[in-house]
Amino acid sequence: MAASSRIPSLGHRGEGWVALQFICLGAIALLGMRELPDALANSATRMPELVVGLAVMAIGGLVILLGLSELGSNLSVMPRPRQGSALIQSGIYARIRHPMYAGLIELSLGWAAVTSSGAAFVVCLALAVVLDLKARREEAWLTENFPDYPDYRQRTRRFVPYVY
Repeated sequence: MAASSRIPSLGHRGEGWVALQFICLGAIALLGMRELPDALANSATRMPELVVGLAVMAIGGLVILLGLSELGSNLSVMPRPRQGSALIQSGIYARIRHPMYAGLIELSLGWAAVTSSGAAFVVCLALAVVLDLKARREEAWLTENFPDYPDYRQRTRRFVPYVY
């Protein structure tokens, strides 16, 4: 039974979602780089913001690495699962369904804090929306490919364990 989704596929394998994701990530990086010299010049007065930003970036990086290590050969940047892929439900995937998306959001928020870029923070919010929609589209495809996905979905949260 095909799972319906009101979220558009934006390409056969979801290429448009990947493009939007990389546009947001590039904008966040560039906007932060624009503010980095001033942020570093004022680092003595911004120490709590720097420490929190770096910690959030480190957590985001760790979440991404844990997701990558569990996926192995199932890794794909595209949201539509490849033929013959497996549904991973172990490790970090036992707690959240999209750890790499969550990690990207965390890395981006941390970067916006480190660079003290309000514009990068605004694009982080756009990235979170894009990744949430991409995850919802991906989940419809996962439901089509894996009969046990609905049960897995009931047991886990999308991005934040026990929350969302």
